[in-house]
Amino acid sequence: MISIPLSEYNELKTLNVSLSEKVNSQAATIASLIEEVNTLKERINLLNNGRNSNTSSTPPSHDIGRSNKKNLRIKSGRKTGGQDEHPGYYLEAKEIPDEIIDYIPDYCSNCGTDLQPVNSEIDIKDSKQEVVIPPIQALYVAHRSHLKTCPHCNTICKGAIPERLKGPIQYGSSVSAAVAYFSVVQYIPYKRIATMIGDIFHIPISQGTVDNMLERSMEKAKPVYSIIQNRIGQSKIVGGDETGCRIANKKGWFFTWQNSTLTFIASSFSRGYETIEKYFKEGFPKSVYISDCLPAQLKTPALYHQLCIVHLLRELTNFDDALSCHWSKEMKQLLQEAIHLKHQFKEEDYPKDSTDKLPNATVIDLENRLDILLASDYSNRHQKVQAFTKRLIKNRDSIFTFLHHFNVAADNNGSERAIRNVKVKTKVSGQFRTAEGAERFAILRSVIDTAIKNGQNAYKAIVAIENMAPS
Repeated sequence: MISIPLSEYNELKTLNVSLSEKVNSQAATIASLIEEVNTLKERINLLNNGRNSNTSSTPPSHDIGRSNKKNLRIKSGRKTGGQDEHPGYYLEAKEIPDEIIDYIPDYCSNCGTDLQPVNSEIDIKDSKQEVVIPPIQALYVAHRSHLKTCPHCNTICKGAIPERLKGPIQYGSSVSAAVAYFSVVQYIPYKRIATMIGDIFHIPISQGTVDNMLERSMEKAKPVYSIIQNRIGQSKIVGGDETGCRIANKKGWFFTWQNSTLTFIASSFSRGYETIEKYFKEGFPKSVYISDCLPAQLKTPALYHQLCIVHLLRELTNFDDALSCHWSKEMKQLLQEAIHLKHQFKEEDYPKDSTDKLPNATVIDLENRLDILLASDYSNRHQKVQAFTKRLIKNRDSIFTFLHHFNVAADNNGSERAIRNVKVKTKVSGQFRTAEGAERFAILRSVIDTAIKNGQNAYKAIVAIENMAPS
């Protein structure tokens, strides 16, 4: 047996404890790093799968993993292109053409004999039509006021020139209508509008005049804009959405509230509830309100709410692909079954009283399955899935509203279509340089979209606005 002095033994014991503490500390550090790496891997998977511009909230410039875009549509097995049962559309000839050009042979194509003395045959061998645009030339219309003396009282009477004619020369309402159409419907910027008007119509016009014309058009459209706002507030179904854009070099927002026949658009520097409250102070007490899960949208007072199921499906698809979450897969399947069931219903299947639940066994089964999925323990799921689950639990009554109302859609696609024109405008023309320009676009586009939804020609609707008296 080796004898060690007590002082050396205490030294070795202290060294051993110190080494043990270091090993334990390093092991804890390694375990912490492994956990952090796994967390970062999950976040990368979520970003690669979910953060791309096929969602309405993410611009293409922020895309990560764009090749991993997921389409929610399920393949139908049909070939691409027009289907056999799809009716074809073609350009129809005009029964009475505007102009006729006859082609009469002058000589025999066989022997060369002169055929000019020969009378033309009555029968026409062939006839084809061509659609052409004639040269466009602006008309300068002179409005002249004449004087006449009354033979009875000798009063000199003057012919009244229309009040809209203020100066010695000005642009007519048809020019203003073309400018508004190019700017608001075709999204063309001022400089190109001025060039276009000059090249096609041979009318000299400046960018400042374009701006002034759009301002006057907006003023004329305001009464119609107010009517649309009032009718939206009284509608039975309303969809709401918002999108961001640059306004006067600041972060701005456009909101839309719409249904199948009306579109109301407004610009704002706030994405919060105060913008909704500004235009619809009472909310939509008579409406089923369809929206995404933005807190300001969910806060909006309404008779019923309906969450956009397509937004939920996108998130569930992301969770399923990136995290292999079994709960997400089950919830996704349930929502897809609900949408499929909705397509099978007819209006007569629904109760007359809109406050009644639909007495359908399949709907009741879907509701029960939803409650079971929401009641399951989610504590061991990823934090993003936990947050998503809590959101669904909080808004449980707004998930299957569409199953109980015939005209209520399961998605908010109508609102996304109504607000998409703002993104197209900014992509083509750049940002809105002023808040007034953004408001102008919102008012004019609201009126034009509403006209289009009601089967009207967009340009003719603008002409009708231009011919209205200023408000």
